[in-house]
Amino acid sequence: MMARATFPHVYRAINQITAEFARTGISKDHTNLPEQYQYRSIDDVTARLAPLLAKHRLCALPRMLRRESRQCFTAEGELLNHVWVLVAYDLVSAKDGSRHSMRVWGEALDPGDKGTAKALSSAYKGAMLQLFCIPTITEEPDATNHVVRRNKIQPEPPQGWEAWTADIRELAASCETQEALARLRSRHAAVLSSLKSARPDLYAQIGETFTSRTEALAKPKPNKGAAPSNVPEIADA
Repeated sequence: MMARATFPHVYRAINQITAEFARTGISKDHTNLPEQYQYRSIDDVTARLAPLLAKHRLCALPRMLRRESRQCFTAEGELLNHVWVLVAYDLVSAKDGSRHSMRVWGEALDPGDKGTAKALSSAYKGAMLQLFCIPTITEEPDATNHVVRRNKIQPEPPQGWEAWTADIRELAASCETQEALARLRSRHAAVLSSLKSARPDLYAQIGETFTSRTEALAKPKPNKGAAPSNVPEIADA
């Protein structure tokens, strides 16, 4: 009598979770107000997925493989951190130890220190939505057409990109307040956007100058009225 072939439980669990989502899906209940589109949040996905992973004895274990980041400016001159992460997810069965691995990129923009966390959330949500083929009740992507508005490209300044970059870096280095730096970015936002496309190397140099000046202005200034610590006190006669 031939022994019955064993099928890895990890694929059975993936199939069972996919079957449960096929009946209900996760609807897009949130709206991105600036760009007017609907989406499913990371909390929506984890809230629905967590009990199903436990029920079908499946673990989703992340491994960070790669992280990249750079700084960029918005059209309004706001400084942002652009972060990419490459994450591997090991789907491991808690029943027989069988596993399946997948890799996915995550990407995010953030003005502070939350870029990596947002990119990881993006990677996880994208991986789980595709792995379990989670449907939604919103319209199909091909149901509507959109005309992309092209940004107005500013011409190269008369003095050339390199000289213009040197002037902007000099102005940024001379700014005495954070507000002055913000005004400088805002005033030249359109030309900075064109420089980013034409000469990304010079654009990066400007970004470094703004960053270093921002850090310098954030440091507390010494008290001008205080006497130097190495000057001895003179006793009264």
